[in-house]
Amino acid sequence: MKLTELSDEQLAALAAREGSDGPAFTTIVERFRERVWHICFRLMSNEHDANDAAQEVFVRLFLHRDKFEGRSKYSTWVHGISVRTCLTLRRGRGRRHKHEHTVADDQTLPEAEARSSAAPGLALDVNHMLESLDEEDRALLLLKYGESYSHEELAEMFGLSVSACKMRISRARDKLQEKFSQ
Repeated sequence: MKLTELSDEQLAALAAREGSDGPAFTTIVERFRERVWHICFRLMSNEHDANDAAQEVFVRLFLHRDKFEGRSKYSTWVHGISVRTCLTLRRGRGRRHKHEHTVADDQTLPEAEARSSAAPGLALDVNHMLESLDEEDRALLLLKYGESYSHEELAEMFGLSVSACKMRISRARDKLQEKFSQ
């Protein structure tokens, strides 16, 4: 039987027994490359950071390839690692960007401020709206409504009960409606 004909779970079991990045792990990378990158792009908001995050996800998959216990689908496990990796990287990036913005704000030119406030009343940018949420709430909304994950899949990825997941999504939507009521 060819490796490409094996299920995700069968490939994961083979990869866990391989001593290095053998053919089973390589097949997993090929199988999940596009889905992992797409999740990373959604959560990181740009191509460069998505590429870095996806690479980090596959490094973590390699290092922890023997940790999959089969309690969920392998794809859900991979997507969970993708989400947690992106959240970790965004948190680190957030601290760095806050410092960079503080320095940049001190150097902002008056004409730049005039240009940025020249068009008040334009439609709100959805990315700007989502950035106002904490990282996990933002990720939950992006994956639920942007990627159409079920509450059950999200609960597994985020380590929540299904009811807690539904509540977090509902509260995140409510926060957005409250902040951006117009």
